Amino acid sequence: MRLLKSTLHPDLNATTPEEITGLGFTRRAARAIVLRDSQILMLYTERYHDYSIPGGGVDEGEDIRQALLRELEEETGAHTIQILSEFGRYQEFRPWHKPGFDFVQMESYCFVCAIGEELGDTRLEHHELQNGMRPVWIDIHEAIAHNEHTMAHSDKKGLSIERETYLLRLIRDELLTR
Repeated sequence: MRLLKSTLHPDLNATTPEEITGLGFTRRAARAIVLRDSQILMLYTERYHDYSIPGGGVDEGEDIRQALLRELEEETGAHTIQILSEFGRYQEFRPWHKPGFDFVQMESYCFVCAIGEELGDTRLEHHELQNGMRPVWIDIHEAIAHNEHTMAHSDKKGLSIERETYLLRLIRDELLTR
């Protein structure tokens, strides 16, 4: 899958990923890009006041595409899911604040998907519910502007907002012009 971007968090004491490779751990995630004209299916998270692409971690022994289907269904209630194509991989090296490792190498595998017309019930995890996460259809331009405003003006922003906003811009530029 094509590499879309690789980022190195400024809090890590390294100038290149090669300097720290093997010192952290790798977390793989699958993310679903679902478009209907200029509307995109997103997750709004009240705690961070941001929009993110549905998806999440790949479980041990799970295929990346199986994880994509599971995460999309759990987080949005989507059904009749079809994976249309690979979009790309976003790689980031960022701090990890749990015991055992100082950082995580996050690999986000993004796929373009189609889903059934109606969303069903979600099966959000406890922390997702506590953070006020909910699926929404939003105009992609509005989602980008909202995230940009949050990045510029909010101290609540999470670590993922830069990745999400980069991906939204790339989706807009590459997929909405077709």
